[in-house]
Amino acid sequence: MSAATSRRAGARLVASLTSTPSRSRNFERRFHIQANQTTRQLSSFPRRSQQSQPSPPTPPSAPSAPKPTSAGPRSSTTPSTPRPSPTQAAANTQHVHSLSPSADSDPLRSLDEPSPILEPDSTETDWTRSFSGLSATPFTAEQASILMAETNFNDIEIKPDGIIYLPEIKYRRILNRAFGPGGWGLAPRGETIVTAKTVTREYGLVCMGRLVSVARGEQQYFDPEGVPMATEGCKSNALMRCCKDLGVASELWDPRFIKRFMKEMGRETVVEHMTTKKRRRHYMRKDDEVKFPFKEVGGGGQR
Repeated sequence: MSAATSRRAGARLVASLTSTPSRSRNFERRFHIQANQTTRQLSSFPRRSQQSQPSPPTPPSAPSAPKPTSAGPRSSTTPSTPRPSPTQAAANTQHVHSLSPSADSDPLRSLDEPSPILEPDSTETDWTRSFSGLSATPFTAEQASILMAETNFNDIEIKPDGIIYLPEIKYRRILNRAFGPGGWGLAPRGETIVTAKTVTREYGLVCMGRLVSVARGEQQYFDPEGVPMATEGCKSNALMRCCKDLGVASELWDPRFIKRFMKEMGRETVVEHMTTKKRRRHYMRKDDEVKFPFKEVGGGGQR
């Protein structure tokens, strides 16, 4: 391209820029807006301070200061309230609603909680972990006959929903007859877990100095003040489950035995709550009566 042609092209470019000042102003305005926005995002100092105190040029020999970023500290003149992180907020909520003692107290260890560490020279068995004696040898014929004896109909109860069960005190009586008082016990094998509605803990049944069964008990509760009672119910539930391995009251899980028992000893009726007037089905023994706050309103019959 010749020099004359280049000069003519440059003159046309200059004329076009000077003849359309709006495009230049729009470009300049857009540039300044973008620059101001960038400055507000990246700067950690007030705008007024930036305008009145321009930063001095940095000497070549001095290392350049790191540029502030959006993750840097906020302006010292902007009031701000520190907020906890989501993790810390969840931890605070858990701490407030926890049923355990506060961190400032010195809670005592539960009396029924076993010691986590035994002495090195101790002859005792750590039942929190040991399976000593499990399936080592059967019990005597006399003990086996007591454990696996047929369950008496008079000992069985019926829940309102139709489930039959043996009261936990009768499991203890059977174990006392078979091994004698002090010849058996329940050893906790874990911590007590308290959830929003349930208490659960694992236990091991130890008879004559040997472990015979391990089971996890559970019990529901409806109020925090009922946790101690639910803890005791959890222990009884674990005892019942451990006794299944010894054959105690095994008929209660036999479908044919359940049908025969309900035909001979159970009945179904309809009861009404005396306050709310709500009605529902109710199962009970034939020799029992409906108790307050319910009253019987339906005809009785067999299940």
